[in-house]
Amino acid sequence: MIQRLNATESIHSDRRDWHNLRSMLPYLWEFRGRALLALGCLVVAKLANVGVPIVLKDIVDAFEDSQTQMLVLPVSLLAAYGALKLSSSLFNELRDVIFARVRYRAMRRLSTRVLDHLHKLSLRYHLERQSGAVSRDLERGTRSVSTIMNYLVFSVIPVMVEFTLVALVLLSKYALVFTLVTFGTVAVYVAFTFAITEWRMDYRRRMNVLDSRANTQAFDSLLNYETVKYFGNERMELDRYDGTLSEWEEYAVKSQSSMSLLNFGQGSIIALGVTGIMFFAANGVVQGTMSIGDLVLVNALMLQLFIPLGFLGIVYRQIKYALADMDLVFKLLEREPEIEDAPGAPALKLSRGAVRFERVGFHYQPEREILRDVDFAIEPGEKVAVVGHSGAGKSTLARLLFRSYDVTAGRILIDGQDIRGVTQDSLRAGIGIVPQDTVLFNDSIRYNLAYGRREATFQELQKAAELAHISGFIEGLPDGWDTVVGERGLKLSGGEKQRVAIARAILKRPRIMVFDEATSSLDSHTEQAIQQTLVEVAEHHTTLVIAHRLSTIVDADRILVMDAGRVVEQGSHTRLLADGGVYAAMWELQQREGDEVARMA
Repeated sequence: MIQRLNATESIHSDRRDWHNLRSMLPYLWEFRGRALLALGCLVVAKLANVGVPIVLKDIVDAFEDSQTQMLVLPVSLLAAYGALKLSSSLFNELRDVIFARVRYRAMRRLSTRVLDHLHKLSLRYHLERQSGAVSRDLERGTRSVSTIMNYLVFSVIPVMVEFTLVALVLLSKYALVFTLVTFGTVAVYVAFTFAITEWRMDYRRRMNVLDSRANTQAFDSLLNYETVKYFGNERMELDRYDGTLSEWEEYAVKSQSSMSLLNFGQGSIIALGVTGIMFFAANGVVQGTMSIGDLVLVNALMLQLFIPLGFLGIVYRQIKYALADMDLVFKLLEREPEIEDAPGAPALKLSRGAVRFERVGFHYQPEREILRDVDFAIEPGEKVAVVGHSGAGKSTLARLLFRSYDVTAGRILIDGQDIRGVTQDSLRAGIGIVPQDTVLFNDSIRYNLAYGRREATFQELQKAAELAHISGFIEGLPDGWDTVVGERGLKLSGGEKQRVAIARAILKRPRIMVFDEATSSLDSHTEQAIQQTLVEVAEHHTTLVIAHRLSTIVDADRILVMDAGRVVEQGSHTRLLADGGVYAAMWELQQREGDEVARMA
């Protein structure tokens, strides 16, 4: 049963390998002329290479024929010998130069396509992925394309061409036994190499898995540097990382040991083959059917053939490893984005900015419903706030409006258009979001703020910074606008990052604004200043505010209170307090907590 499963897996793997090789062809098509020219140079180089021992035979025979006479220097043959050696080297180098553009352009195209595809994949994929593992897999995968092209053009095809030329020489000039021994040796060598390499591939796959796991652990550990320090868990992180590397070490040792076995077997097969050829050639010289030059020619051909054949085992292994690495990338490219534009979808016609959630239901997993029959509208220019306890489904509303996910029931309309029927680009261009957790690029403040609208002038950047009350902070920095914020913005405080995010959203100038806990990281003084900014911004936008602190949304035109995925109350701040329901209870609790904090201070 196990053998049957392994055979099935092997067939599936072979099919995947051929599929991946075919998938690589479009990346070669752009420079097909260069590729063909490189192959032409390869053939000329190999013709010159095989011609070298033939001329060498003639040189030896010329000396042998002139032994009984005066010794004559075969100048023309020596010149031909030198010209062939030079031609072989020249055309090999020309092949490398011509093919370099093909090889590196293919790497560039694939890398760009992978990044583009990653951006198209849904938020669900990016929340579930492990950044370290994806980074390492993509690095190996894109590099594998270069590896395969390199080995195919510089190793496999040259050996095949040389085999063909040697076969023609042996069949046309010598007894059939030389061809049979030569290619019998090659057949045994190839079969042995393939069999042992397939057996060793499991070690390589396990090494790759463990290598990605170790990289993920190291990446996560450094990404959460402060958390590790807070809890003094440096030793735990090192032990976890070292434990994975310990497993990797075991498989690496097994891989190396089995490679030594493979190398010895390959060397033995080649040694036996060459010995057999030399025996028949020496016997031919003794019997007078072959000259000393023929002996030299056969020996030179065998050495010329078996030297690259010795590397063919390494090449085969590397190609198999590269195909395994490439498979990770092409499987990723075959992964369908969860959210896609409908065929022929038009751009969103955004005029008034009216938003409507119409009996919306949503779940991440069928057994865990997040939203149930949510129904409300936001009129153009209106500011609607959503409040509720953690897990009530507040932030999910923003993700559905931005179409990071599609609703599982009902629909969401903007100016009467179902957002599933318009292009994602046009939808997202009309919505500005300030998220609860702001992540910045490891670049300058100028770059991060200008990310909201790349064509914005510096004066517009300054205006947005002033509205977000961050211009004074920026100008007070030693490098000002060119200050680098660090990875994920770690050099800035939570409040500073949040203000950059608010300025960025203002700069985008969208018709619809969403603030998801936008002031959660701000101190009371800055929050009050920002609140005035948000009021100013909301005057000209349709605004959805998701809030935890109720004091930040008392000015909202309407407040929706959510509980367990449903809207249980809605109305103005004053009306909801008067109703004495869930909102009033939340307000009273937060006021009491605020009083306790003030007393402790």
